[in-house]
Amino acid sequence: MPAATPIPIPSRIQTIREHHEAGGKVAAVYPIHYPRALFRAFGVLPVEVWGPPSADRNPAGAHLQVYVCSIVHCGLGFLLSGGLDIADLIVVPHACDSLQGLGSLLLDFQPPKQPVQPFYVPRGEGTAATDFLVEELRALYAFLAEHTGAAPSDAEVMACIEREERAGAAVVSLFAERRALPLDNRAFYRVVRSREFLPAERFLDLCEATLASRTEPDNRAVPVVLSGIVPEPMEVLDALSEAGAMVVADDLACCGRRMYPAGSSTDPFRRMAERLLGSPPDCTRGTTVRARLDHLRRLVEESGARAVVFYEPKFCEPEQFYLPLQRDALEADGIHTITIEVDIGDPLGMQAVTRIEALLETVV
Repeated sequence: MPAATPIPIPSRIQTIREHHEAGGKVAAVYPIHYPRALFRAFGVLPVEVWGPPSADRNPAGAHLQVYVCSIVHCGLGFLLSGGLDIADLIVVPHACDSLQGLGSLLLDFQPPKQPVQPFYVPRGEGTAATDFLVEELRALYAFLAEHTGAAPSDAEVMACIEREERAGAAVVSLFAERRALPLDNRAFYRVVRSREFLPAERFLDLCEATLASRTEPDNRAVPVVLSGIVPEPMEVLDALSEAGAMVVADDLACCGRRMYPAGSSTDPFRRMAERLLGSPPDCTRGTTVRARLDHLRRLVEESGARAVVFYEPKFCEPEQFYLPLQRDALEADGIHTITIEVDIGDPLGMQAVTRIEALLETVV
């Protein structure tokens, strides 16, 4: 397994400060689907909030049930303890009931100092879903215009869309070249996940530098697909590397399920809607179990993976509804699987590490 190669990546806080110093605003955006390009057209840098795992969750305990997932617990605790004070705006997409509840809480019961905007991505496809999402995008445009004083033209929005499409294509290229990149799993995901906060132009530069480091493909590691919501705690990536596995394909909500295709419409709002609704099958968007299964099978076949690791936050209802059928069908296909449930704020337990090692022993 290749050792981690240091790649200089600025931190979230450094990136935020630099953007503020240049006169821009910052939006803290909760998971999962949202239009990066629209924020950038207003000079707003979207920075994603996937917890963070290190957040103090105690302040959130007075407002959330214990069975709400740790991503939302950490995310609310981080906000209430001042962790998002550096943000100018807060956006909460409706990815699941827990996140919708968080949005309602921030709008009606525990409003922060920043303006809050919900964002609803439809469950389903077709003309009606596209039309609905176009109106949501226009509502988000109005929110950003109100709080920035800007009014970007269609041409300016389209330029940002095209830049984000190039950045999205770069993520696809990273996974296509995964075996030839001299990075262990954690180092690789540090690059991929910098998309959560880096401006598209800086992310593209990082991808170019990463792809320039290609070497001969490493065929010694056991190739696996990583599925779930977010690779936190990130010790799972170290455990996979140490056990001799390489993540060669991604079905995580924070990564693979946001490999949006390029749109085709000449209307910027419809083009953004096309991209978001063209995402790979995602349980948080209500896609069918069959579509999810077919997608996982394609990932396994095209990447040559020999196992699927489901890495899930506890109490994630959208994932739990799909998991039993997905696991059974994949195992029936002869594809080995393992499911690891975690609290993103806790260290990865040794039992999980042992189970990863046992899985890989069965596929060697």
